[in-house]
Amino acid sequence: MKRRNFIKLSGLSTAGLFVSSSIPFLSSCSNKDMNMGGNMNMGQPVPVTEGNFSALFAIPPIVGGTTTLTAQNVTANSNEFGNVKGLGYSSGGLLGPTIKVNSGQSMNVNFVNQLNEKTNIHWHGLKIPANMDGHPENFINAGGSFNYNFTVNQRAGLYWYHPHADGTTGKQVFQGLAGLVIVNDSEETALNLPSGNRELPLVIQDKRISAGSILYAPTMMDQMAGLMGQYILVNGVYAPSHNVETAKYRVRILNGSNARIYNLALSNGASFTVIGNDGGLLATPQTVNSLTVAPGERADLIIDFSSMGLNSELFLISKTFIGGNAQGKQEFKIMKFKVTTQVVDNFSIPTTLSSIAPLTESMATKTRNFEISNVDSGSMSGMMMHTINNKSYDANRIDELVPNGAVEIWTFDNTNGQEPHPMHLHGVQFQILNRTGGRGTLTALEKGWKDMALCMPGEKVKIIVPFNGYTGKFVFHCHNLEHEETGMMGQFQVS
Repeated sequence: MKRRNFIKLSGLSTAGLFVSSSIPFLSSCSNKDMNMGGNMNMGQPVPVTEGNFSALFAIPPIVGGTTTLTAQNVTANSNEFGNVKGLGYSSGGLLGPTIKVNSGQSMNVNFVNQLNEKTNIHWHGLKIPANMDGHPENFINAGGSFNYNFTVNQRAGLYWYHPHADGTTGKQVFQGLAGLVIVNDSEETALNLPSGNRELPLVIQDKRISAGSILYAPTMMDQMAGLMGQYILVNGVYAPSHNVETAKYRVRILNGSNARIYNLALSNGASFTVIGNDGGLLATPQTVNSLTVAPGERADLIIDFSSMGLNSELFLISKTFIGGNAQGKQEFKIMKFKVTTQVVDNFSIPTTLSSIAPLTESMATKTRNFEISNVDSGSMSGMMMHTINNKSYDANRIDELVPNGAVEIWTFDNTNGQEPHPMHLHGVQFQILNRTGGRGTLTALEKGWKDMALCMPGEKVKIIVPFNGYTGKFVFHCHNLEHEETGMMGQFQVS
């Protein structure tokens, strides 16, 4: 039985699935959590426990486009926890290697499944053929293998890969299956951005760790709000520290968490510069003091350590924000930077980064609206599902038929919702036109090309999508992985 069907049938009994003496228990719903005639007021914050920031920051190994990835059980050393059991794409620990390719280059990845359950790989953000994209129904059974072979024809940027088999995505990502894809091109190379030891990739994830394992056993309330852990890992390391020079660094961030949103900032309140997002470079740099990054989103930043004194420390933190019942209630540290070397840095941020032609509403050939507020149907099973236009995912149903070459406006409406929904489309890149309600404006991260659109409670977000890639069947869904796996996913057919 598929997990989402189990959840629909099992009612409140799922609230008792996960008990651990060392993990804050999310209890069953009280009467005030239940509004039988409307939305379910669900979700409680999972407080973050900060470490001592003594572990050494680690950068995943870099491989080329021709490689082998093996999904397997691993044991990783996580400093304060000792050895921790989880999942990875190589025997060395959590996560997988960073795959680095040039635009126009072919990727040939031999994928081997050594898990005891189905899995696959979705190449998040890449515009590739449908049969290579990692559709939830295109899975590889335990003991099987598959060759992912495609050409990367898109802009330089930070993309990533993770499992996407129906019913196992949340578990496998949470337990460690994810990795980065870096695409380079001549436009970006010409900018001479910080590189080498001044280019830092950060995969930020929260975990629940107990008895030497990364635990995944969501309660009903976890299914509603999304599973969040109390320990923040960066590149698979809990509470890391990294020594830096008095220079500008390129810090390339993936929020690889299942559900937790981060409001990134520096502990000294200093500003930093956003130069890229999901789809690569922005047109011009954007200076900010904080930046909200949702699960699946990427942020390409320049952080300047040049004015800091030797032996001074700076933390990357997440500040509080308004994000529904379970998100943004706590400020916490993510990783530490310590300035240990004095250097002369001659890099200056270019005033122009990339040429991006903005799409306008007049270009659109069709408008589609998607209700994602999840109004309760009135029954217990209905309250435990997340839906799009009141429909939960059905592999046998095509929700939207799209002609190849069309330019469409898709509006995600969370006006009446109580939870954030980071919406993701497979197989395309899009631009965000506007946001109404809630924050009411676009952020620095939402300029240029995107594959994610964060809809906070009370918000309606309008995107414009050129379907100018491959034909076939793709999915769109909430990238809160527990929302996705409780039904918040649809299919579109491009033909």
